Amino acid sequence: MTIQGLKLEQFRNYPRLEAEFDPRVNLIYGENAQGKTNLLEAIAYLSTVRSHRARYDREMIRLGQDSALVQGRVHARDRDFNLEARLIRGRSRQLQVNGVRLRTSGEMMGILSTVLFCPEDLYLIREGGAARRRFLDSAICQLRPRYAQALSEFNRLYEHKTRILRDWEEHPSLLDALDDFNLRLAQVGALIIHYRAHFIKRLQEEAPLIHADFSGGREELGLRYETVSTVTDPLAGPRELLPLLLEHQRTHRQAELDSRQCLSGPHKDDLLVELNGLSAKTYGSQGQTRTAALSLKLAQREIMFQETGEYPVLLLDDVLSELDEKRQSFVLNRIQGGQVFITCCEEDKLEGLESGRVFHIRGGALAED
Repeated sequence: MTIQGLKLEQFRNYPRLEAEFDPRVNLIYGENAQGKTNLLEAIAYLSTVRSHRARYDREMIRLGQDSALVQGRVHARDRDFNLEARLIRGRSRQLQVNGVRLRTSGEMMGILSTVLFCPEDLYLIREGGAARRRFLDSAICQLRPRYAQALSEFNRLYEHKTRILRDWEEHPSLLDALDDFNLRLAQVGALIIHYRAHFIKRLQEEAPLIHADFSGGREELGLRYETVSTVTDPLAGPRELLPLLLEHQRTHRQAELDSRQCLSGPHKDDLLVELNGLSAKTYGSQGQTRTAALSLKLAQREIMFQETGEYPVLLLDDVLSELDEKRQSFVLNRIQGGQVFITCCEEDKLEGLESGRVFHIRGGALAED
């Protein structure tokens, strides 16, 4: 799986860019604030139809412009695809694959698979559960388009229920719709828990092996899925999970009304990470938690390879500079095979990498060295 070429128009700090890439390694270097991260963000957007840095599409449109274009030529599953996303200020984005207009973002997901490492990911273990939910959601959405649709619907329903709980005392009639929202939230939530549980099961098989290699066998990585308390077996099917979620809603109904907050559902799920049986978040050192975060990301890459038979495109955004030499060497040894993009501030010689192309970026312009 490779992205062969990329075209940008009015995206972030790029008035216009057209570039061809090597199917192996692409090293992109330049000073800070020149557009290195923006370039990787554009590639990742074609994969997930969302940005890891922006909440709204309009934030990616160049200042003073009404729209932006992200277009990529992709080779995957022995086929060529032309992926296009047009971001329009004040309107919904327009997505196309091979010239055919798409109705939903889920139709584009799964064509180009990516795994992104950015400096913030090194703190994945130390942050709250929301960071680990984002990691799970991003990974599963690329593998299971149905999950992406369910997650989008859950978020919409959750916002509606939150407004009901917030305003019901001033407008008691809002409670008439609460049961309907609870039922649908439980139905969609059961699907989300089911998919998360099965992906975490795969992580439990892959990540500890990578981490053991990373730590020289000195540390044992453990992963546990924490979800709604009434769910004893999250690997069960959605039909079996539904009554358990409804029961949790029933027992928390009064507490939700009193607190005016949604207290029941997978929106508070977490992936608990342990090192040698202890909480990595609480007891892990900075080096240990970074190693655990990298192990999760590399495990995601292996799972995608197992699912598709092709390595996803690996995006390393200035992450190597945050690691010591030993960890740098381990990451580089783990990324043999597949297409890789690496950004850095200096044209460092990265040992262990296959030959590829080197680009220098300055002020939103990309030139090959």
